[in-house]
Amino acid sequence: MAAPWWVCANDKPHYKAKYSQQGILNNASVDASLDDNQVKVYQYTQDNGVVMFADHAPSQSTYRVLLYDCFACDLDSDIDWQNMPLKDHDYSELIQAAAKEYDLEPALIRAVIHAESAFNVYALSRAGAMGLMQLMPDTAKSLGVTNAFHPQQNIDSGSRYLAKMLQRFDGDIELACAAYNAGPTTVSQYQGIPPYPETQAYVKRVQILLSRYRDQG
Repeated sequence: MAAPWWVCANDKPHYKAKYSQQGILNNASVDASLDDNQVKVYQYTQDNGVVMFADHAPSQSTYRVLLYDCFACDLDSDIDWQNMPLKDHDYSELIQAAAKEYDLEPALIRAVIHAESAFNVYALSRAGAMGLMQLMPDTAKSLGVTNAFHPQQNIDSGSRYLAKMLQRFDGDIELACAAYNAGPTTVSQYQGIPPYPETQAYVKRVQILLSRYRDQG
């Protein structure tokens, strides 16, 4: 079994994680109380002594579970988006360059980054979205990204994709953000913001942050 797909040969991201409190597990003793709002990586040792990591539980081995926090997975989050501290200066040069290249508001790029990852360059969602603008693997591949955790590649590609969504939906920021979250086909299918709680919360979150970042600008 190969190592996790997000392990890069160069500039490998260094995550902070913690082991689950359940200790050593196997498929017969999996604890259902493991937090679904955290990314899980399964660590086990092969018969030859090699330690392996996977994104699913091994079928025949005992293992331990590493938990990674997911910033935007909890719909019941008590974060006060209207008053939480903003990130006014993080990655300013990269954001300005992407805004100029793709004719976007810097405030919009900054709002999307904040909503997606809270400016955590190594953010990884339970669905596999990566980095500052939370690029999904297929999207990253289609945009020519070689390291989604590299700030310049992530911001440039995420901004390029966001600009495409704005173009597709005639400059409508809410629809573009819904498409960024749920996919453009889904938005077209519903002819508006899809009735998904996560997507609806995400669009509202971006709108709040966009307004605040505009005021800062």
